Amino acid sequence: QVQLVESGGGSVQPGGSLKLSCAASGSISSINAMAWYRQRSGNERELVATITSGDGKWYAESVQGRFTISRDNGWNAMSLQMYFLKPEDTAVYFCAAARSLLITEAVMPSYWGQGAQVTVST
Repeated sequence: QVQLVESGGGSVQPGGSLKLSCAASGSISSINAMAWYRQRSGNERELVATITSGDGKWYAESVQGRFTISRDNGWNAMSLQMYFLKPEDTAVYFCAAARSLLITEAVMPSYWGQGAQVTVST
């Protein structure tokens, strides 16, 4: 089992920045990919960014160029640096990890964090 704990959420004005962190513990040697998802009020959970063991990165078009995903070498920690935040970025953000080599919209992660609220408003 892998446990994931997010931190760093909060409130920010449009145009501001926030950094989300995810701490992993447990059987982290089984992780091969991690990701950030978000769920906006009334919407389904959506994939925001992914990172693989080879440091391959993928971003949703809506955050491309504004968000940066990164991790440490041992999968102990992952982060999502968010710049130029918009009101539509307001959501609960979830850290996720997978035993599979990739996380995509079709390949779901095995483990989830509890979520961190990000609110972008004036």
